[in-house]
Amino acid sequence: MRHHIRIAVLALLASGLGLSAPLAAQDGPVLAGAPPVEASAEPASERLTSREIGNWLRQVDVKPPKPGGGAAPSTRYTGNDTCQWANDGECDDPGIGTGACQVGTDYSDCWRIVEGVEDNTCRWANDGECDEPGFGTGACTQGTDLADCGAIIELRFRNDSCETAFDGVCSEPGIGDGRCAERSDRADCIGRERPLTINDHYFGHDDRVFHDTSVFPWNVVGQVDFDSGGACTATLIGPDILITASHCINGDGRTDSRGVFQTAYDRPGGPLSARVIDHFIDPDWDDQRFSSGDEIDGTDWALLRIDQRLGDTLGHVGVRGLVDTEGRRGAMQADLYQGGYSWDTGAHLSGNIGCHMVEIANDNTMAHDCDTTRGDSGSPFMVREGNEYFVVATDSNFRSNPRGPMIYIAARSERWIPYLEDFAAGRLTNATQRPASGGVKPPK
Repeated sequence: MRHHIRIAVLALLASGLGLSAPLAAQDGPVLAGAPPVEASAEPASERLTSREIGNWLRQVDVKPPKPGGGAAPSTRYTGNDTCQWANDGECDDPGIGTGACQVGTDYSDCWRIVEGVEDNTCRWANDGECDEPGFGTGACTQGTDLADCGAIIELRFRNDSCETAFDGVCSEPGIGDGRCAERSDRADCIGRERPLTINDHYFGHDDRVFHDTSVFPWNVVGQVDFDSGGACTATLIGPDILITASHCINGDGRTDSRGVFQTAYDRPGGPLSARVIDHFIDPDWDDQRFSSGDEIDGTDWALLRIDQRLGDTLGHVGVRGLVDTEGRRGAMQADLYQGGYSWDTGAHLSGNIGCHMVEIANDNTMAHDCDTTRGDSGSPFMVREGNEYFVVATDSNFRSNPRGPMIYIAARSERWIPYLEDFAAGRLTNATQRPASGGVKPPK
């Protein structure tokens, strides 16, 4: 899932405050509950997206300190910045951070947290928007935007990866029955309420459940681990055909779908797996345009072919253009079933039952109120008829909404259904390309 933010360049350079700005206008009705889109004095060519802002922050003015402010470096907690992930703004020491680094090798990102001297030395502190990595914009180093992030720092480095998460019983050691590891039963131990401005979850409450991947349809919702790094959720929509998000196989101008699809993890005989051998993406897809704006979010889908007919064993879900068949009102009234491999639920398939489309745009996207987060990219939104399920959209990205909840965006199935029959029959194909190089940060 990717994070979109609209902002005016002149305002950014003049005030230095702001990853908060009015939402970009899009075709179709305005999102319910969102603030009105205000007219901008700057032309569209002078606006940046969050992806461009991220590049600008890294290349031009990364983590500038406020003159004369902030705590001095620690004298008790010692270490160095020899970890591969040092100075990325996120503490990666084990125990206190993500655990991606060895103890004491991510000093600059961790020392404030260890010493309990978090401050507001980030340039964007006090702007009303949390800029920490993880549950904020990522523009600040952890511990340097206390004013904006203080209310949610207890969520830092906590997740719901425990086997018994979401069961209503706190199982962390010390504060619960001890069945779970520390910091792995977040919803049960500190509650499900989430600030509206967090980069996870939608209307301020985490309503997710764990899905049983030994039973249909959740046994056909799996994960692709790509050879080039990273993973996304994908769903069997044919004996050997998957649907996922295009941005999962595109990056840096390259397209590479090669990887391993694995699903039915709770199956009595163990999970099944197959290799991705082919793909087809929207003819209008452009990674650079997707990475720099919102105009082609409706093309963020990818059909994948695997080398084993797993659907003959597990079954597969159907597909449907819900807006085409039910109209806008009917589509928004339909109960949606969603499941994905979220970053914060470990190896578990988590998701929503009975969430809804909240707005439908003319660019083949829809906004929804399903609780989704990073890692859910490509996950299916399905409708149910009896024992049958039909994919009507796939998870794409989320957009910042200052003064309100994040806006979660999915690409509707209407766009890719016309290509499905020809791709399944082998009449449409794209040759896979060489994978991109570079390291991938270990999972948190």
